[in-house]
Amino acid sequence: MIQDIEPHFFDNQYSQVEPQDNSLILFFNSNRLAIREKTPDESINKITIEFPQYKSVKNYIESYTYLFAIDGISYFRVYVEDDKIETLKSIGLVFKNRHYFRMTAPKESAFASLTALHLNGWYEINRFCGKCGHKMVHDSNLRMVKCTKCGNEVFPKIAPAVIVAIVDNNRILLTKYRGRQYKNYALVAGFNEIGESLEETVKREVKEEVGLKVKNIQYYKSQPWGMADNILAGFICELDGSDNIIRDENELSVAEWVNIETINADEIDTISLTMDMIKHIVLAKKGV
Repeated sequence: MIQDIEPHFFDNQYSQVEPQDNSLILFFNSNRLAIREKTPDESINKITIEFPQYKSVKNYIESYTYLFAIDGISYFRVYVEDDKIETLKSIGLVFKNRHYFRMTAPKESAFASLTALHLNGWYEINRFCGKCGHKMVHDSNLRMVKCTKCGNEVFPKIAPAVIVAIVDNNRILLTKYRGRQYKNYALVAGFNEIGESLEETVKREVKEEVGLKVKNIQYYKSQPWGMADNILAGFICELDGSDNIIRDENELSVAEWVNIETINADEIDTISLTMDMIKHIVLAKKGV
């Protein structure tokens, strides 16, 4: 999955450090991130990207915020207003939205991009205090912004959500989201609500989205998913009772049972928890 970047090491602890010449700068405008595109790698069907080093763009930076480090190299957030975009384009940078980074390489850069986009969004919506409206400032020791007037403290938002694979003998239920840029097959998914266990979220979301009941709910694994500011928890469960699908037409454009034997595991890119779960089920069914 996208967070599996070994042997590279991701260090997400906040630190008050200054950029070095080899530090990487991530320029943001709204919810877009600037990168340099390199020649597409046809062997993996991905576009190779890179971030500019501090030494090459320091003259374009007015302020910065430390994000994280990978292999000891620090990454910094720099926000730019609309009138600065053309200047950055002139030095070979292009701004891209989140969906673009699903199909980029190397993997550690794709992971850094989505994680940074998650943090950038949090910084953007917490510039002012939600209690008193005063300007927020970054804490010197923690990844936290605080109000110097009323003392309100805000930490990064991480929204828990579930991904649910429903299996019925040799079938798996696959879906497609309505109104999303992502058009490939997916699984039932939804956000955890206040007062629910994750297992209860699984049952509710399955009932709401496809009108089914499930049993034998088993946890699979989790994934940080900067695409939507989530921590995803994957569950595999079995159909309980009728297989008649009642699709939520507001959420899904497709919901259908698919024979597991017809799915080619070799064609599944396991960047996401959804695809990792589907591939796991297909291989298990085929005894691989």
